[in-house]
Parts: sequence; C-alpha cells; structure tokens
Amino acid sequence: MLIIDGDYPMAIGALHWDRDLSWDLNRIRLSEPGTPKNGEWPDAYTMASIPEMRKAHMAAALVKVCSCVKKPGHPHGEYRTQNLAYAASMGQLAYYQLMESTGDANILATREGFASHMRAWSDTDDFSDLPVGFIIGMEGADAIVWPEQVHEWWGNGLRVISLSHYGISAYSHGTATGINGGLLPPGRPLLKEMDKLGMILDVSHTSDASVREELEFFNGPVLASHQNCRAITPGERQQPDDILKAVIDRGGVIGASMDTWMIYKGGLDWSGEIPQPWEVFPRESVTLEDYVDHIDYVCQLAGNSEHAAIGGDTDGQGGVPEAPYEIDTIVDYQIVGDVLSGRGYKTADIENIMYRNWQRFFEKWLPGEIG
Repeated sequence: MLIIDGDYPMAIGALHWDRDLSWDLNRIRLSEPGTPKNGEWPDAYTMASIPEMRKAHMAAALVKVCSCVKKPGHPHGEYRTQNLAYAASMGQLAYYQLMESTGDANILATREGFASHMRAWSDTDDFSDLPVGFIIGMEGADAIVWPEQVHEWWGNGLRVISLSHYGISAYSHGTATGINGGLLPPGRPLLKEMDKLGMILDVSHTSDASVREELEFFNGPVLASHQNCRAITPGERQQPDDILKAVIDRGGVIGASMDTWMIYKGGLDWSGEIPQPWEVFPRESVTLEDYVDHIDYVCQLAGNSEHAAIGGDTDGQGGVPEAPYEIDTIVDYQIVGDVLSGRGYKTADIENIMYRNWQRFFEKWLPGEIG
C-alpha cells in the first residue's frame, strides 16, 4: 500500500547531521562520523532515505525546513537572529531543490503536479527509479524575517507553515511555553499574507491559545502535520479535543506522530529538560497499538476515517530508539495498516489513513498551475 508521510524534516538530518539521504539506509547507518554535529543522534538511528522511501512505498512526504532563533530562558533554537535563520532555511530548501535536479525527488507545488505524481506511483509496482514527492513546509516561522517576505518563500515553492516550533518564535508561542501564550504582534500580519497566497497553516507545535487565535483569524486551509491527542497522552505537545475537532471541521488532516514521548500514556512535562525516553520507560512498552490509539481517536472524533493520517516526524523525533517498538525503518510504517485491520478497519479506511487523506487534501488545497 502507498504511504504519504505528513512530517519528515529531511533536510535537518542532511545538513545538521551530515547525512547524504540519497544513499541506501545501511550505508548511512554504517558511515563514519563526519562532523561533531553527527553526535547528537547517531547515524545508526536513521530511519529514512530516498531508497528507503521507495522500499516503503512512500510516494510523498511533507518535508520541512526548520531554523529557529534561540531565545533567553529556553534551550531550543540554533541561531541568534532571524537573518541567520532565513539563510539556514534557504540552504535546506536548496537541498530539496538539488534532490529534484538529480531525479531523486519531485517538488509538488501545484495540485496538478501532485495528482500527476500520484498517478505515476499508483500505476506501477516498481518504485525503484521513481522520484519521491516533496511538499515543502516550514516548521516554525523564524526564517520569515518580516510577514510580507512570505511571498518570496511562496515563489520558491513553500506551501505549508507552522508559526512556531519549540519556545517562542517571532510570531507565536510554541511547545514548552505552556498552553496560554497567544500570537505575538507580527502573527496576524503573517497570517493575513498567508491567506492572500493560499498558504496552508500547520497548527502543530503551537500553543493552545495561539492555535485558537489562528483558527479565528485565518481563513485558509489548515492541517496538523504531526500532532497527537492529549486525551490519550497528557502534555501540552498533544492537542485537546476542541482543537482537533476544529481542524476536522475545517476539512483538515491530522498526522499522528511517531515520537514515543507523544504516545507514552504516562505523559511528559514539556516545560523542563526532556529526558531520553529509555531513561523513563522500556522501548517495548510503546508499540504501534499505542500509536494507532491516536489515529483511532481522531477517527472517532470525526465519525469517519477521512481526517487521520501518518505524520511520522521521521528521524526528527530521534530516530529508531525513540520510535514505537516495531519500527526499525520507515518500511515498518506498513505495519500500521495491519494494526488497523486487526481493529476492524476496512481496506478503504486503511487507505485513507495511509495516504488518501493527505492526497485528497493536497490535491484540493495546493494552488493550480498558472497559464
């Protein structure tokens, strides 16, 4: 069965951790360390690469650029200024553009291009030479130096934006700032420009109060690229029912994250230093059954299977040791379909969750070709 991954921060693994993701996965896992940046998440933890995506039948992914400004009092962030964040994210964008030029990827910036790409994947069983589809998203908006600059990003193929990541961005409160911090003064002007363009809003990694403001002010399409359910896993990184329902009511899709800290039913206080999961619970205690609980919860809220999907945060969540127990590579995402089948989900519903919901969403909300 085909897969579309709603969250793969691919360029982070390439540029921050010195991984050539055009390589076979085993080659990456066995490669010698390149720079000190390799040290945080070793190459051996890597779950995905272009060849592995083909093996997984992963036709497309929402791939991210992510460069955040480090603020006093919060440990997250890589850069001192938005100018530097802009330059770094442009470098990540250039990585995706290079992969397109080598034939490894198709950047899917229009609904027609998306539909054509999916037809090519649907019409064959041999994916070995097919380019993987990339929808370009931005995780945290610090790389947009002023609101009107989003038009430049749009012209370069960016189609999805979340206003925050960890901490407080230039535009909103994000993860680990509590649930009550709202939009900052530039937030609404940015949303206004996004509305003009037809940009898609991602409500992931954004505080409850900020999301509620976004949904009140922003009129365009909405998704949650990698977002689990607070009713199952306590903690501010997951979202409460009213926000999940609002995304559903807007016709959005909610991708379930593979981050075990977002699945472990004991929850986590995201405001402090985040421990490694294995310091708190054995890896085998968080399985794809627990993961599918979040998918099923969204389906129950919606009353159908048309809004739940995969949003793996692939490799961005820490790789293999911080994924559900059955996951060694993204090929194992196929097991999600088996778990759903075991719970009585029909083939059409499983297809919705594995890829068709994302497919329908992007074929509806990506812009049409001009001319």
